[in-house]
Amino acid sequence: MKKLNFLILIMLVFTACNDDNSVENVEKVAKVEPVPEVKKYGFVLDDYEVIEDTIRPGDSFGNLLGSEGVGLGKVYEISEKVKDTFNPARIVAGKKYMILKAKDSAHTPQYFIYEDNKIDYTVVGIGDEVAAFKKKRPVSVKKREVSGVITSSLSEAMQDQGLSNLLVYELSNIYQWSIDFFRLQKGDQFKMVYHEKYIDDTIFAGIESVEAAVFRHSDKPYYAFEYETDSITGKVSYYDEEAKALQSFFLKAPLDYSRISSRYSKRRYHPVQKRWKAHLGTDYAAATGTPIVSTADGVVIASSYTSGNGNYVKVRHNSKYTTQYLHMSKRNVRNGQAIKQGDVIGFVGSTGLATGPHVCYRFWVNGRQVDPYRQNLPTAKHIEDGHKDEYYAFIEPLRKELDKIPYKHI
Repeated sequence: MKKLNFLILIMLVFTACNDDNSVENVEKVAKVEPVPEVKKYGFVLDDYEVIEDTIRPGDSFGNLLGSEGVGLGKVYEISEKVKDTFNPARIVAGKKYMILKAKDSAHTPQYFIYEDNKIDYTVVGIGDEVAAFKKKRPVSVKKREVSGVITSSLSEAMQDQGLSNLLVYELSNIYQWSIDFFRLQKGDQFKMVYHEKYIDDTIFAGIESVEAAVFRHSDKPYYAFEYETDSITGKVSYYDEEAKALQSFFLKAPLDYSRISSRYSKRRYHPVQKRWKAHLGTDYAAATGTPIVSTADGVVIASSYTSGNGNYVKVRHNSKYTTQYLHMSKRNVRNGQAIKQGDVIGFVGSTGLATGPHVCYRFWVNGRQVDPYRQNLPTAKHIEDGHKDEYYAFIEPLRKELDKIPYKHI
């Protein structure tokens, strides 16, 4: 009996020791955290051999695939099958692409992904199933409120606030009919409520929209509210606090945010001809190749060249108004072509009698050349009386939000 008790005691001791060891072993085993999946364009990248690069000048769809083992016959088959969705001949240098290859002994290419822009991309199946699909990366929109003050220029005011230069063009586009951005004054102020786009909540992808803005120029506030005027087409326009359209029949200038180098004058010293004469136009200096746009809808009545004007375009807008654009490096329209306000009709150059790259903008009223900045030009259609109450109710919270944003001061 004593032997039996002794054996039981020994077994309990060993069991205890084993249990202790088990606990000790469990404590010594490190916890293995699962490795998060790396996904891009909807693919788990660990499932493939990944080739990621940027298209270089001279690259083609054929040689990109050929360098990864895709034969010419297969490239032709892919190109024919996907051409309605993806045109392989139009891949652009500087765009990003990715090739996903199977992790098999042959490293067979399965997909070609092409980034059209930061948001849109195309997936081309190049394996057993050949097809192309347009895709979008997930985009979030964030609302922002900002204010700024002009010290020397609008772009510098944006930079001082750490804001995207895209906002310069947004503001200049909104106010291009009502504010002369070539005559901004030190101390002019602006406030905005707008929306930015982000990819994966971190990568800035541009401006979604400007919901409301106010620009205080020469101590006068110019309000602007984005408002949908056509629920069927989703068309939006900008109106002020009195339901008047900001858009005008004519743009303030034929260039986006440039500078006036010479104004309309009855007497100016000509830099080429070296004599005093009338300058019946407004010169806008800009880099060669800068797009020149038509300041209003119309029909091209001249697209030609003379030794004085260089490459020029003349547009008749109606029986009363005509405009002309001189010294282009290249014309982009033909005689008789109907064009819309903002259409690119040519590009800045220095052809004809010009000392540097600029466009000379000329303006006729009833056949007489005049200074466009001294004309009382027609505006777009305002919101009708029957819809004004609805508009005022819409902008009321936006105006309160704008007015609560403090102005920046020099």
